[in-house]
Amino acid sequence: MTLAYAPSAPVGITALSEVMERLGLRMNFAKDEEIFCQDEEADLTYLVVSGAVRTTRLLSDGRRQVGSFYYPGDLVGLETGDIHRFSAEALSDSLLLVVKRSALKAFAGDEAVDRAIWEATRRELERTQEHLLVLGRKTACEKVASFLMDLAEREGGEQISLPMGRQDMADYLGLTIETVSRMLTQLQGASVVEFDGCRRFRVKRWDALERLAE
Repeated sequence: MTLAYAPSAPVGITALSEVMERLGLRMNFAKDEEIFCQDEEADLTYLVVSGAVRTTRLLSDGRRQVGSFYYPGDLVGLETGDIHRFSAEALSDSLLLVVKRSALKAFAGDEAVDRAIWEATRRELERTQEHLLVLGRKTACEKVASFLMDLAEREGGEQISLPMGRQDMADYLGLTIETVSRMLTQLQGASVVEFDGCRRFRVKRWDALERLAE
């Protein structure tokens, strides 16, 4: 892990990112490197500048649940309590802006910063609600289609990258890795998506993917 002071130029357009850049540090994390661990004191807040981050929780029997995935512009480590309920690791070589929660609290009352934190909190709640729906009410094919649709809508380009592996997808969707691989093969066989290797795909039939995702 490499530490360096953040430069003066803002990396984002929000007031929150500008505040974090003034107060925090830039931290580089290598692929699979731990950012914070489960049950650790939540005294830092992280803004993803580049790369991608996954949050995970280990259950008492050793099983792993992936909580969510975070991309540039997302805040990681927002907690309502004093500890992190999930661990966080870099999915790829990643750059994060890191600032102490106490430093951010000093800006409480700043309308733009408060609005940005509220927006990040709202997005986290929506992300959790969508995840619950996917886990509880969708078939395996619908789960995988929803996951690919979310990535496609987020990136917006013709070629969409998959920073996570099949096991990460399985642990996020509550499926086995064999089921995820089978569903991806099924979607590709039906010409809904087309994969270029394991980590890139494009959507060939948006209407079909949307029907499955919804």
